[in-house]
Amino acid sequence: MIPRCLCLLALVLALRAESVVVVGDSITAGYGLAAEQAYPALLGPALPGWTVVNAGVSGDTSAGGLRRLDWVLKGKPRVVVIALGANDGLRGLPVDQLEANLRAMVAKVRAAGATPLLIGMRMPRNLGPAYVTAFDALYPRLAKELTVPLLPFLLDGVALDPDLNQSDLVHPNAKGQQVIAGKVAAWLKPLLPTGDQRPAAGGQQP
Repeated sequence: MIPRCLCLLALVLALRAESVVVVGDSITAGYGLAAEQAYPALLGPALPGWTVVNAGVSGDTSAGGLRRLDWVLKGKPRVVVIALGANDGLRGLPVDQLEANLRAMVAKVRAAGATPLLIGMRMPRNLGPAYVTAFDALYPRLAKELTVPLLPFLLDGVALDPDLNQSDLVHPNAKGQQVIAGKVAAWLKPLLPTGDQRPAAGGQQP
């Protein structure tokens, strides 16, 4: 089955520069929910005059996101949100591989004339202290080195909360997606032409 985000291909290709694309995994895609309940769809009211495209694919890794990024950039978005890495971590893929993919994505986004917004993820502690430490440190270090605005943790305030997650306690429910949308919108607004200032790189809150 074709992921529902790919059904937006015609829309992406027709977008003007006044667009934001969110590249992510099942959390972005809105796994288990209606399309309009996923956080990218909820960003629209907070960003009047902007089109927000959900380019989330369930199960996607950073390598998958990098492979389809050229397609995403054909729509000439103004901002590209990069919300990947959770599946890399849960599969125990090398952190340096994740870093290389994220670096390449940031470079491609900038080369296309768009602004990247990096969104971090954190891993369960049972994956081992060495891996978890390296994973958790990656996003803030990368954001600082590349001078990229960083929302430190996509699921901040949502992770493991039964009231904000589906029964698997992994994927946010509709309420959880609303919480995420509010946080992402706060980081996006300063990156758009109407924003007063840009968030500082490295994870400082807007």
